[in-house]
This record gives sequence, C-alpha cells and structure tokens, in this order.
Amino acid sequence: MGSVLADFSRVLVVGKSPVNRVVVSKIVERSGLKPISESPEAAATTLLSLIPGAVVLDGGADNKDCDALMPGIDALRRSSGTSRPPVILLSTKNGTPESLGLSSVIDAVVVKPITTERLQPVIDHLIGLGRN
Repeated sequence: MGSVLADFSRVLVVGKSPVNRVVVSKIVERSGLKPISESPEAAATTLLSLIPGAVVLDGGADNKDCDALMPGIDALRRSSGTSRPPVILLSTKNGTPESLGLSSVIDAVVVKPITTERLQPVIDHLIGLGRN
C-alpha cells in the first residue's frame, strides 16, 4: 500500500445513480477540484490506485449503497495514520454519522436533495483540513 499517493485535488464521487454523480461532480468542480465519478463496484478498484482528497458517497434510499467500500476506505485511513481521505455521505436522512448509526468512516452527512449550497462548503472545509 505504500506506493499509493494521496491526490488532494481529486474527489472520488461514488453512487449508483449516474444523474446524482453528475450533479455532485459539477459541485466538486466548482471547488476547483477534479471529480472521479464511479459506480460503487468500480470505486473499490479506484481506491487501490488512488487516495483521493475526499470521497463523496451517495448512500441511496437506505444509506447502504456504498457500504461495500467502507472496509477499503477504513484500511486507507488506518494505513495513513490519519482520517484521510475524509468521507461525505449524501443521505435522505438528516443527522450526524453517529445519530444515523453510520460507519465511523463517515465524517459528514449532507442531506438530499443535493445542492451546491449544502455540499460545496462541506467539501471545501474537509479538503481544506487535509491541505493544512
């Protein structure tokens, strides 16, 4: 795993809905970052070759669409010794990762519908923390 480099300019956007991935990717671009849009299945492979600056997961109707990625993200964070990459979950439910009973890998929850006003400040904040 040591050869994998973190690229803070890239944000991995994961979800089953191609439409939602396009919406999120446009918001990521507004933050001056490069989105990598993947299905949950393809994203597992991407995480082996790239540590993105942040990960945005579309949880789907039950917040579970991207659950298969959690162990891989958790392993990345453990190997880096930090909580990198930060993970944002797009959720139909409002709350904190703790109150929604989500994986400890999730750093922030942004409630749907996905809007620039809701998502962009969270991306900017989490990426900003990573660069400091």
